[in-house]
Amino acid sequence: MTAVRPKTDLETLLELLELEQVDEDVFLGQHLGPVGSRTFGGQLVSQAMMAAGRTVGAGRPVHAINAHFIRGGDVKLPITYHVTRQRDGRAFANRMVTARQNGVDLFVMLAAFQDWTKGLEHAVEVPDVPYPDVLPPLGDHFVGYEDRLQMFVNALKPIDMRYANDPAWIMKGTGERLNHNRVWMKADGDLPEDPLIHVAIMGYSSDTTVLDSIITTHGLSWGHDRIVAATVNHSIWFHRPFRFDDWALYATESPVAAGSRGLGTGRYFSLEGELLATVVQEGLIRHFPRKP
Repeated sequence: MTAVRPKTDLETLLELLELEQVDEDVFLGQHLGPVGSRTFGGQLVSQAMMAAGRTVGAGRPVHAINAHFIRGGDVKLPITYHVTRQRDGRAFANRMVTARQNGVDLFVMLAAFQDWTKGLEHAVEVPDVPYPDVLPPLGDHFVGYEDRLQMFVNALKPIDMRYANDPAWIMKGTGERLNHNRVWMKADGDLPEDPLIHVAIMGYSSDTTVLDSIITTHGLSWGHDRIVAATVNHSIWFHRPFRFDDWALYATESPVAAGSRGLGTGRYFSLEGELLATVVQEGLIRHFPRKP
């Protein structure tokens, strides 16, 4: 009897993106693989992008999404994505996607699509960091921290991540504070040719480290300090076509934290230094210092 090969985490993510179409503009998404106490924000973003994109067609790529998180999702239930077709112009298309469970809104996202045309070009320079092939995989950074970081250790890992600086939990031990984070990312395997899948998986990855710079600015860390964090809103602008089974540097920083919220900004750069996408995320960040 031939043994059945277990699915890789990337195969699980690709299956998550295979939404079931239950009506012309209504799609059903599932929870698969290791899940946390609530739906991962990157899953909502990526599944909503797939739902919106399936109503536009392959010839017009997504160029921007703006999402607001309303409630945490129940990981025991599927999610329905309702797409509203706001505009289908000659060069632009606009969609609104509302994610619901049991008739209650979890998340709403605006998505804009535009035909790709040449025009003026400029961009900031890529940060100077080591290339990913000389950096250790994410799992190496978990060694010795497994008990403190069980949520991260046990999470789905469809993205190959290579930190160009120490992660927060290691900096906590050295006393270092850092107002930015630099992480190389790509899908942990080959992806299909469909460009929508590449942007959706980048969207999934964009919710992984963008808030780190808020806490590392203050010398704090997941697992060590009592921190409550939840995404409030999330935006991405896609600047040029790319493949996300090629390496991209996710360079993030936090310009401000105030009112129990923190803002994280990020930029994805290709290995050649091209700016691929820009991310802005606002998160609820609450720190409860431990008593001496």
